[in-house]
Amino acid sequence: MKICAIQKTTLIDYPGHVAATVFLAGCNFRCPWCYAKELVFPELIAKQPDIPWEELSDFLETKKDYLEGVVICGGEPTLNPELPELIKKIKDMGFKVKLDSNGSNPKMLKRLIEDRLVNYVAMDIKLPKDRYPLVFGDKLSVDDIEESIKVLKNSDIDFEFRTTCAPGVHTAADLAVMAEWIGKTIPGRPPKYFLQNFRPERTIDPSFESLRPFPPEFFNVAVEKIKPFVPGVKIR
Repeated sequence: MKICAIQKTTLIDYPGHVAATVFLAGCNFRCPWCYAKELVFPELIAKQPDIPWEELSDFLETKKDYLEGVVICGGEPTLNPELPELIKKIKDMGFKVKLDSNGSNPKMLKRLIEDRLVNYVAMDIKLPKDRYPLVFGDKLSVDDIEESIKVLKNSDIDFEFRTTCAPGVHTAADLAVMAEWIGKTIPGRPPKYFLQNFRPERTIDPSFESLRPFPPEFFNVAVEKIKPFVPGVKIR
């Protein structure tokens, strides 16, 4: 496992908590609109810092009176077999842990929940179910994504689904289809669902850097289409 960066304070990444964010290297998706390519491509990962646990531990120790939680993101953190050990060390220091994931490893997700290692999970819903091969090709199965949705909806932890909306990729109708998938098609607790706008910065596909993010009107339309399936949809 490679820890590439530590964001020392965030007020938005862990809802309701002051947190630090830990970025792990490596991802099994290739979303064209992703703006964290330095955590995705091996040749770029090799150029990133490799922060040892001792450095992270020392930092967290000095912030115990200030920080409430730690966000673990990537890349895709669940690719790392050592993830449970890392989280346990952080939890043993007294911090709550939020995990950001693309949902491609339901076995790891289930293990983390059953072992009470995560307090909150944010899972990205990338596309309508039938279009998922756009981001992972034929190397993974959308069944794993669906299983992760089920794991979260049938767990007792706090969680959310979220979608980064990219021009030329998502329409308001697409988002409604995605909301029906996570909201009504898959049984379990009613989910929280957040829409967030695309950022044209250092994207995996450089052509996305010239695109303008969606205007507010797009999200207003999308929310109305989503509400029948996920009434609690919100714009972030």
